[in-house]
Amino acid sequence: MAEVFVSLTIIMAISAVTPILARIIPKQIVPETVILILGGALLGPNMYDLIKTEAPAIEFMSELGCAFLFLLAGFEIDPKSVTGKDGIHGLATWGVTLAISILVAMTTPSIASGRQGMIATALLFTTTALGTLMPIIKERGITGTRVGEIVISYGTWGELAVVLAVAVLLGTRTKWQTAVILAGLLAFCVWLGAAGARAKRRGSKIFKFLESKSESTSQTFTRITILLLVILVTISAIFDIDIVLGAFAAGFVLRYVIPNGNHSLETKLDGMAYGLFIPLFFIVSGARINLRAVAKIPQLLVLFILALVLIRTVPIVISLTLRKSTRKEISMHNRISAATYCTTALPLIVAITSICVKNGIMEDDVASVLVAAGAVTVFLMPFIAKITYTVADAEPISAIVEIAHHPESTMDIVHSHVELERKRALKYKMEEKGLLLHEKWEDKKENLREKNN
Repeated sequence: MAEVFVSLTIIMAISAVTPILARIIPKQIVPETVILILGGALLGPNMYDLIKTEAPAIEFMSELGCAFLFLLAGFEIDPKSVTGKDGIHGLATWGVTLAISILVAMTTPSIASGRQGMIATALLFTTTALGTLMPIIKERGITGTRVGEIVISYGTWGELAVVLAVAVLLGTRTKWQTAVILAGLLAFCVWLGAAGARAKRRGSKIFKFLESKSESTSQTFTRITILLLVILVTISAIFDIDIVLGAFAAGFVLRYVIPNGNHSLETKLDGMAYGLFIPLFFIVSGARINLRAVAKIPQLLVLFILALVLIRTVPIVISLTLRKSTRKEISMHNRISAATYCTTALPLIVAITSICVKNGIMEDDVASVLVAAGAVTVFLMPFIAKITYTVADAEPISAIVEIAHHPESTMDIVHSHVELERKRALKYKMEEKGLLLHEKWEDKKENLREKNN
């Protein structure tokens, strides 16, 4: 037990120091998630061996962290963004990326062996780490914007479709048995959502009681939400389905019951999730990365990331460009930015490689390199997306034309365009602050309305 508490102390120390380190780094270009993963990799069993990831208690808390991550991701998603036009195009684009990835997987047998290995490799190329992305795009003020909507719509299918495909194609049961289980889970979630929404709409005595106790020591709403999460995650675990699916479903059900959100509940869930469980999940995920294995075959890491860009980023950019509405609404640099965000991958890479290693179709070193590549995308893709904005705001093509006409004023032209980018960045920050203040004011009004009702 002492070993568990020592590991937990080290994990929480990394978690507490991470926001400070992220703040110190110039322009805050490194997301907190990356620092958490790196801290885990350095202090995990493959390097300094201070974090004991094999301890059942640490492993269990890490699984809870993953569950909370996807609960919040599911709760952030408006059902219309999945079933609307953006969602339909997102699903179609994911289908295209899957077809391309299958062709690529056929030519890369060295990653995983056999037919199951080929399927697993193909799925690895199509994932989007939406749960991991949510805190990053929130941090950057992208949620609520058109780019944010695209990232969520396309990213949801990059997460949800892969989870379903893993359950059906990589599971130990027959396909029809898996289909029956998934259909049963869907029916149960629909019933839960409908029952909850009906109780809220009719103002039943039970719902009023829960509401009246939500701010007391009873914390009824919070407890009911965690119960919902645990029930659906338990069902997933019992039927040997990735817990991501159950956690995601819990978020969807919660969003259906309270479609306009609940500031008080969200604050409490964020406090629990981002205060303990989610940082722990990222640190433990990092601790499982073998940096020595990465050093042995660095070419695999580079090739995997390049393949992700070609298979995932490029089709999304093409999809957004071919679609008339998004072509008009979103500039090219915004389309590239949205597609780049959607290429961020990690939790499902961890899940798929774990299944492959367990089934003996992938070597430990290869799995470790792929997880490391996923961790790199968590830093690299949001960084490229941010750089895309910076470069576009500086209007480089215009600068080149000006320099061609007035080469003697090159330094002045460069300086003026850098200044232009700086002013626009400042303007975005001011707009973001204004948006946050507006959201806080709207939340206060919503809370007052709820109390009056």
